[in-house]
Amino acid sequence: MISISIDAMGGDHGPRVIVPASVLALKKHPDLHLILVGCEEILRPLLNSQAKALSDRWSIVHASEIVGMDESPAYALKNKKDSSVRVAINQVKDGLAAACVSAGNTGALMATARFVLKMLPGIDRPAIMTRFPTIIRRKEVRVLDLGANVDSSVQHLHQFAVMGSIVTAAIDNIKRPKVGLLNIGEEEIKGNEQVKQASELLVQDKELNYIGYIEGDAIFSGLVDVVVCDGFVGNIALKACEGITKLIVQVGEETFLENWWSKLLSIPALPVLKRVKARIDPRRRNGATLLGINGIVIKSHGSAKTVAFANAIDEAVLEVEKNVPQRIREKVSLIFKEKNG
Repeated sequence: MISISIDAMGGDHGPRVIVPASVLALKKHPDLHLILVGCEEILRPLLNSQAKALSDRWSIVHASEIVGMDESPAYALKNKKDSSVRVAINQVKDGLAAACVSAGNTGALMATARFVLKMLPGIDRPAIMTRFPTIIRRKEVRVLDLGANVDSSVQHLHQFAVMGSIVTAAIDNIKRPKVGLLNIGEEEIKGNEQVKQASELLVQDKELNYIGYIEGDAIFSGLVDVVVCDGFVGNIALKACEGITKLIVQVGEETFLENWWSKLLSIPALPVLKRVKARIDPRRRNGATLLGINGIVIKSHGSAKTVAFANAIDEAVLEVEKNVPQRIREKVSLIFKEKNG
């Protein structure tokens, strides 16, 4: 039985989305047990009405506080020790859960996970990683960092590349994942000093299958399995990708609804349009990993609805099954000197 703790109060929608999403996950994974953390008075009636038949596979841990989406991570860490996100992460620390999933405040989640669970030996900073679609059917690319660090050193980018490669090899069963460094051009003369020095370091690491620079449009080409970048750049790329996806869907819908002729033409095209929408639907890839933490912590998009949050739980289950932190720990210990070793 895999136990996962859920920050049931986090995100834009809280329990009214997280509870039904948890029910979906329990139905999908018969060996899953969920610990829902939050206000028991709110959660118990919802769970009893929606998951009574599954009551042997869920439990509630009461938390009296909630971290707001706009609250300072430092304030939340210092003053809200009984928040749902803190208590959910404590479940992982205490060995009661193998992973934690939250749609709450990203900064607070990261700060709390780093404080409570600590960093893996040899890793200086956590990185946020998620999957992007590519033009190659059934192939995705993992991108990091997506915002955990607004400024990263050359060494940090190297560590991100190592962690991204390890996770991609484990989860996607790729023996030597191709790693690309995001830059403003493919030529060696392009980029700032940080990127150039990071590239030199990646070239020297023979454990990595580093293929060099890639430009922004190549993220979706399927040419690489892992894209490494600074968190500032990565977060902009992520939000731009989400915005473009919404634009494509909205423009398509508006175009087919312009007049009676276009509405008529849309009828035979609907099956194709649904497949296109499903392929680029960000809900399918909801659930970003906080890599480098000594435990599994999955960040769901704050605005995630039921299906999307359930997919974040799926990601947590997969990383537990693949034992991601231990794989990173073993590999990193061979590459980097442990801080106390």
